[in-house]
Amino acid sequence: MSEDFRVLIVDDDFHVAKLHATYVDSVAGFLALTPVGSASLAMQAVHSLRPDLVLLDVYLPDASGLDLLHQLDVDTMMLSAASDSTSLRLAFRRGALGYLLKPFTAESLSQQLRSYARYRRILAQPGTVGQETVERAKRALIPGDVAPSAKPRSATEAAVLESLLPGEQYSAADVAGRVGVSRATAQRYLSSLADDGAVDIQLRYGTTGRPEHRYRLPALP
Repeated sequence: MSEDFRVLIVDDDFHVAKLHATYVDSVAGFLALTPVGSASLAMQAVHSLRPDLVLLDVYLPDASGLDLLHQLDVDTMMLSAASDSTSLRLAFRRGALGYLLKPFTAESLSQQLRSYARYRRILAQPGTVGQETVERAKRALIPGDVAPSAKPRSATEAAVLESLLPGEQYSAADVAGRVGVSRATAQRYLSSLADDGAVDIQLRYGTTGRPEHRYRLPALP
């Protein structure tokens, strides 16, 4: 999937929403839409803009975000200061894919979004899925809980992984040159490694053109 995931932020605090939009735009493969500050505007934006993901606050001026969640037919994560267990249980019962307590750092949201991207890539494969894929998709939504794939790596996939040096970032073209494969092939294997949590994806802004995806080995804990 080459298109960016389009993210709608629903928060009645304009400054907080703008900050969170900046966080979203800093993550490779994600694009923040213009935030909205109410449940009614959120419903309109979902119908007209068709976002891939909604980041939804609980406390909105015209409705509870938890009630709105029940009406949204779109992937949604909650970003809220509501820290009571009742709100948390209700959010998951109504289909929230994640719940991030405010205040949070840019890195915390970045981890959530990268987990969501892995989840989407895992489920983007054509055809039916097996139970192993179901479990991988579920694990992918939990940052830091992506278990390495049990399947053996091909020689090319292993070479792509071995071409990445700790602490360094590479573009798909860099990896292609180091391994001796086409850029498309390198991109495909890097995406597969990202699905398994073996590779992290980041975004680097250049002086011109679109931001470039950069790949690196995960930082050691």
